[in-house]
Amino acid sequence: MNQTRLGWFGILRLGLVQTALGAIVVLTTSTLNRVMVVELALPAMLPGILVAAHYAIQMIRPKFGHGSDVGGRRTPWIVGGMAVLALSGSLAAFATVWMAANVTAGILLAVVAFVLIGAGVGASGTSLLALLAARVAPERRAAAATIVWLMMIFGMAMTAGIAGSLLDPFSASRLLMVSSVVAVAAFLVTCLAVAGVEGNAPAAENDKASKIQTDFGVALQEVWADGRARRFTIFVFVSMLAYSGQDLVLEPFAGHIFGMTPGESTKLAGVQHGGVFAGMLLVAITSTTLRVFRKVPLLYWAVGGCGVSALALFGLVIGGNFAVWWPLQANVFLLGLANGAFAVAAIAGMMALAGAAGPRKEGIRMGVWGASQAIAFGLGGFLGTVAVDAVRYITGSPLQAYAAVFLAEALLFVWAARLAAVNLAGGPDLQTANPKTGQMPDTSSAEVAA
Repeated sequence: MNQTRLGWFGILRLGLVQTALGAIVVLTTSTLNRVMVVELALPAMLPGILVAAHYAIQMIRPKFGHGSDVGGRRTPWIVGGMAVLALSGSLAAFATVWMAANVTAGILLAVVAFVLIGAGVGASGTSLLALLAARVAPERRAAAATIVWLMMIFGMAMTAGIAGSLLDPFSASRLLMVSSVVAVAAFLVTCLAVAGVEGNAPAAENDKASKIQTDFGVALQEVWADGRARRFTIFVFVSMLAYSGQDLVLEPFAGHIFGMTPGESTKLAGVQHGGVFAGMLLVAITSTTLRVFRKVPLLYWAVGGCGVSALALFGLVIGGNFAVWWPLQANVFLLGLANGAFAVAAIAGMMALAGAAGPRKEGIRMGVWGASQAIAFGLGGFLGTVAVDAVRYITGSPLQAYAAVFLAEALLFVWAARLAAVNLAGGPDLQTANPKTGQMPDTSSAEVAA
């Protein structure tokens, strides 16, 4: 199998796939959300359920990853997944428009469309990360993770801005046109981005050295039997649950407790996202360019990022009691900075652990971790809002309600930091590879009680 390492240009090309993916997803999860709730006056619960369905179907990510392992090529899964995503994104827009004439039929079609959106994201995204895990040099993994993540966010931001201007004045025909154009453009960008990057790979039955397990159930059991892979799966779930728990809570907290206007709380969200960007760049730049940080294991960044995230959330718990003088923006920026550092380290750690299993085994591992992440994201936002409502109903105090959620998130981050530290203790440095072969050390037998 061709194991030529990807250069920076190759990493940027694959990052374009994430840009395309983000472009379609932002229209389906944000723009269509607003149209359903505002223009069509439907319950806000409806887009919430549809987005939850998009996350729920991603539980089958391991199946997609295993399929690309057995087939020996990631490119068909990346392109095929993007094709499904593009078609289902357009279908979701059509379903939304149809709701204006026939609510029931439109909703049923939207459920199908959002399930297919999740399947497209799972197939394309899992195989893309597996390809990066196999082909990116260990010392570039943190930077590569930052690049593909930021390019996805860039795709979301760019599409939101351009599509937003094209949708005014709003009409059903404009929504269908913009959604279709974005879908076609995303698919074409993906095809051009991956063309020739992967090269050729032998079929599984002819590649005896890689010892591919063609039975999906057995392959999944092998991943779960690996102590480090299992603990890392739990780490991903716990950390991403904590990461997403404040998504729908932070701005209402700023309004209720700190008296911020909608515009001010929106700017506060921008401060947090700015911190996330800074945290990601911090890890990428220091681990790639500064000699003193090059040998620091990636999961150390994850441990530190989770720990500082917990401290920042404790700050929000305390700050609500001193809203008059508490530096909320600085507190939120610190939270974003720590979130970005741990997130990019976790993604880079995924690449390292996936590569450590050997060639043609990256896909199913990326699928397991991707499924864990998707489930956590789907649950995090929902549970955060439910907890605020429940505690507020019991205590009658908005401050205690928000404090309880932030405290729970902080404790989850503490747990996640411990899980990451245990993974560090369970085997060799995740950034250390054989300089001659580029292969990671075997960690399949490493076992430390979590």
